[in-house]
Amino acid sequence: MSRRPIFYLVVVGLAGLIAYAAFKPTASGDQNNGGKDRASQISSVLSQASDVTLQVEAQGTVTALNTVEVRPQVSSTVREVHIKEGQEVRAGQLLFSLDTRADAAKVAQTSAELIQEKAKLADAERSLKRTRELLAQGFVSQSALDTAQTTLDSSRASVAAKLATLQASRVGLAYQTLSAPFSGRTGAIDIHPGSLVQPSMASPMVTLTQTDPIAVAFTLPERELSRLLALQAKGSAEAYVQLDNNERIVGKLSFIDNAVNTESGTVRLKAEFPNTKHLLWPGAFVRVTLNLGVEKNAVILPSSAVQTGPNGQFVYLVEADQTVQILPIKLKRVITREGKQFAVIDGLPGGKKVVAEGGQNLRPGAKVSEGPTGRPAKQ
Repeated sequence: MSRRPIFYLVVVGLAGLIAYAAFKPTASGDQNNGGKDRASQISSVLSQASDVTLQVEAQGTVTALNTVEVRPQVSSTVREVHIKEGQEVRAGQLLFSLDTRADAAKVAQTSAELIQEKAKLADAERSLKRTRELLAQGFVSQSALDTAQTTLDSSRASVAAKLATLQASRVGLAYQTLSAPFSGRTGAIDIHPGSLVQPSMASPMVTLTQTDPIAVAFTLPERELSRLLALQAKGSAEAYVQLDNNERIVGKLSFIDNAVNTESGTVRLKAEFPNTKHLLWPGAFVRVTLNLGVEKNAVILPSSAVQTGPNGQFVYLVEADQTVQILPIKLKRVITREGKQFAVIDGLPGGKKVVAEGGQNLRPGAKVSEGPTGRPAKQ
């Protein structure tokens, strides 16, 4: 048998298959609307209006309320170090003693000179008194009285000058002892007895950091600013830090910056916390939670119900005929309840059915059917 008849048979068979495929009847739904009548399976929730406790969380940095570098104000030699590295000190506690011999001698010398000037002042006062008596009796002239008065005024000025010099000497002597300006914890100490110290030295003698109370610095979006200012005015802005050991430290908002960062749209804040156990350490990162009060009749939905499109955020509203329509909303914040994320929104009343899951491929007017996971938003 030749190959040409076989070839013709194959061609005829392929043509028949193509014709069958082209004229095969389709389902009525596919003929009419391309399958649009097929419902997409979704799960829905009912929007709920209720009072919501507002809390915002932020990553913060533990910051000391006061930190000071202790440096000498005069050039001198260290005579004694009264503290140790990492020691807790109280306000006014002596930290370092410098060589006081020169300044102590100057104070003693000035004190003696002051006594001498006071003696001259007393003599000038007596001389003026006698001159006045003699002038009344006609034994001296008016010029003698004027001279006695001038001597007295000069002695008074000398006493005042010596007194000022003595005070300056005492200030210089006070520079030879360095005390803690506030209670705190000392840092590293590289100074030892006999070391020469001076104001221009590169490193401080010691760094003192206040650790109780202590602050946590963080930022929040500017949309929270009005509520924060209102709470601060009432003195009720509570904050807390949850530590890794599940211990919670409660404090309060202490600082709101006077300007919003225009680049990030955030405002800088600080919260102050007691730190008697020294669990918060300067420079450490912690998660801080700030209570913003209660929002009345807030509308909430599971976060999965909120979609984001080219024109902003929206939800799919399920109509009575089981079709969906787009409803633009405004996301105010995200809250956590029982480990789940919920969105607090504007633009949707309570009691409305919206798509919670399965809305990724929906279009306005699409048919939907309720899946087995349909449920209301949990309160």
